[in-house]
Amino acid sequence: MKKFDKERLLLAVAGPVIALVSAILLTSIVLIASGKNPFEPYRLMLEQIPYSDVQVLIVNQASLYYVAALAVALGFRMNLFNIGVDGQYRLAAMMTAVVGAHVALPSFLQIPLLLLVGALTGAFWAGIAGVLKVTRGVSEVVATIMLNAIATSLIGYLTLRENFGVLVGDNVTTGIMKDSGWVPGIDLGPDVGEIYGLVFLAIALGIGYWVVLNRTRFGFDLRATGESETAAAASGVNAKRMVLTAMLISGAVAGLSGLPLLLGSAHTYSLSFPAGLGFTAIGIALLGRNNPGGIALAALLWAFLEKTSPALDYATPVAYEKEIATIMQGLIVFAVVISYEAVRQWGLRRQQKRVGAELAEAANNNAKKEVAA
Repeated sequence: MKKFDKERLLLAVAGPVIALVSAILLTSIVLIASGKNPFEPYRLMLEQIPYSDVQVLIVNQASLYYVAALAVALGFRMNLFNIGVDGQYRLAAMMTAVVGAHVALPSFLQIPLLLLVGALTGAFWAGIAGVLKVTRGVSEVVATIMLNAIATSLIGYLTLRENFGVLVGDNVTTGIMKDSGWVPGIDLGPDVGEIYGLVFLAIALGIGYWVVLNRTRFGFDLRATGESETAAAASGVNAKRMVLTAMLISGAVAGLSGLPLLLGSAHTYSLSFPAGLGFTAIGIALLGRNNPGGIALAALLWAFLEKTSPALDYATPVAYEKEIATIMQGLIVFAVVISYEAVRQWGLRRQQKRVGAELAEAANNNAKKEVAA
């Protein structure tokens, strides 16, 4: 491997490693300050990994995080901050649940229809912010934040009983979806659980993300526009069209992020459907450095912290608050931002030194040639 490639690999790995180590150290300090063992919580959570049911929970949760983080990463690669993934994901899940409860087709038609509804709903909601940005110059951050709030209100309105809401106990749902829209998973037994069938969709999206960005002209144009709209325009790329396209694709992927849970387990949208997925995905995309492999590891880490933390409540003789995992997740995001900037500055200094050394060597060689002449 060339020296330059080794340096690039080192820079890519250094940020996440520094962030994780920093988060662990800071969490340990919090534990020490509260008078508790700083190492015991990590041991208790790691002890949960061999249990098959916990493994299933981690994989299932990671699939949701992974798809949502890919949606965020698509925006990041275009230098867009799609903070509206949460609204796009929830609205798409709700609309998919409504269609799934009122339309009955054979499975080979029903499932693609529901996937299409989810993707189109997410793309439409993200496209509003994209249109505002390219036509009126409205920041996608401001637009998507406002659209998140509007999505929440719209979901509340559509799930009223006089619209599509169905009261089940104390919970308002959209009604149980038709069986033909249920996606079968991998059943590992009654004591273990079932891996969502759409976990494979998450894997396919990750592969597609890498191929499109790194092996197609569209991906090159998207990355080039993200680096510099002016330079991309000089190369014949329509920057505004790329911005709108990136927002539409990001929204479409976001619209699919809730479907592994919806089609694999919940089979209805209700007030208890997870919220905040899109905001969690931002931290996961940052930790994974917008790389599909890195995002996968970050999603698994996040899911691991979330699904193993309940064990802390039952620890003996001293119980630990499961919120420790939440603190650690927050510290990881905090440390990621700082560590990546530190690594970037270090990389720039290394590059400047290398260029300076090359220029000095070239000047020295020229001087030798002149003396020889």
